[in-house]
Amino acid sequence: MLISTRDTTALFTGIVSSLKSVVAHDYTSLALLDPATGLLKIHPLDVPNPASLPKKELAIPIDGSPAGRAITTGQVLVARREEIDRFHPEVSNFLRGQGVEVVCCVPLTTHGRTFGTVNFASRNPGAFSTPDVELLKQVAAQVAIALENALAFKEIDALKDKLAVEKLYLEEEIRTEFNFEEIIGESPLLRRTLSQVELAAPAGTTVLILGETGTGKELIARAIHNLSPRRERTFVKVNCAAIPAGLLESELFGHERGAFTGALTQKIGRFEFADRGTLFLDEVGDLPPELQPKLLRVLQEQEFERLGGNRTLRVDVRVVAATNQDLSALVADRKFRNDLYYRLNVFPIQVPPLRERPEDVPLLVRYFVQKFSRRQNKTVEYVPADVMDALVNYPWPGNVRELENLIERAVLLSRGKELRVPVTELKESSTSSVAMLSAPVEFTRPMALGAPISAPAIAGAANTLDEAQRQHILSVLRQTRWRIAGPNGAAAILGMKRTTLQARMRKLGIARPI
Repeated sequence: MLISTRDTTALFTGIVSSLKSVVAHDYTSLALLDPATGLLKIHPLDVPNPASLPKKELAIPIDGSPAGRAITTGQVLVARREEIDRFHPEVSNFLRGQGVEVVCCVPLTTHGRTFGTVNFASRNPGAFSTPDVELLKQVAAQVAIALENALAFKEIDALKDKLAVEKLYLEEEIRTEFNFEEIIGESPLLRRTLSQVELAAPAGTTVLILGETGTGKELIARAIHNLSPRRERTFVKVNCAAIPAGLLESELFGHERGAFTGALTQKIGRFEFADRGTLFLDEVGDLPPELQPKLLRVLQEQEFERLGGNRTLRVDVRVVAATNQDLSALVADRKFRNDLYYRLNVFPIQVPPLRERPEDVPLLVRYFVQKFSRRQNKTVEYVPADVMDALVNYPWPGNVRELENLIERAVLLSRGKELRVPVTELKESSTSSVAMLSAPVEFTRPMALGAPISAPAIAGAANTLDEAQRQHILSVLRQTRWRIAGPNGAAAILGMKRTTLQARMRKLGIARPI
């Protein structure tokens, strides 16, 4: 049994059944020292009435039990009635309640290190004579070796499982199609965002990325990871809105076997995968209220327990969160914990929507046309001037993701070297907001995809657009008597945040007259 068995449960079942006929006893348990917590974990192995057990596993201080004393001294400890009453209350109450008169704790020692005890208990006051103890010491020496091997194999199997799951996860990440492989754009707003990324990346602080859907928040998170000292470790992402609330806790923190119906095996959570790396929590505003305290604990203490487990796991994870919601409003509505919000909002980064950086549209269009032309084996080389004009003037409610999807479809529809875009769809969707905030961008010739975009063309387009925006904002400000905030303020009428409007006013040189 000792030589051939690697499973700890089967190992001790065999040992207990073999010893019963040689050394009379009523109860058997195993005590293992947890080096991470310094606590003693006691596992019942053979109990006549399992229903009487207070817990399947008992964690107590090492100095609160005879097993702890045997580990500390490295000697067999035989404790009788009066000594049992001085044990840890949970231990002594259970033993006395079962009529136990004597306990024998035999140390498990290998390579000069005592890592636990095998414990025997009996209702017979005369149990565990000197010959019995000598036999148990010899048995324990062999059991220690067998148990150490079994635990080592168990740890190796767990690491293999973790590596296998991590390999599948990384392969899935490699196969995932991102919005674009690199951040494209030269606008002042985007450059300001990237300068914040450069500040935050090496610091290791928690980052909260704010922005509308499709603006590229995940790319910003990856940039933070790639510029940080953790770049050699794993970047793990979790979409809090895409996973059902009942499964999200298991996805984040993992679960033990039997934690719930269907939990047939142990599962490693995303926090464990991201150890010494970066965990990206996308759509963190959709995190269920019941999970928010557990996330707060991980952020503050870097420790958690798997679902259905009682072993505390420590990790070193940098969290980068993202949301398209107003978390401060959710806090006001009591849908999001304010302490978690403050813990996430250590370094906020705002990703600008595409409509606020129209000068980046031509660069993105050229990039996507080249990308999808290669993928679809097409030869698209030119973008007609009227097409680029429409693309620049469109407000892009779906931001870069919407632009990418449109260009992919346009390349598929294009038969020659000229990009064919269903411009009528853009005109129908654009409505009056485009007319108010944008002016036509004039191109004297089609844009060649392989050639650089000339500076005069971009400058002219930007100047025309800026002037149109400036006049419209001034008109609304005069209408509201220069009131910016509030339900009747200019920001509300223009459909933008107060801070966004103030930033736009500074950019366009708009100041309230004295």
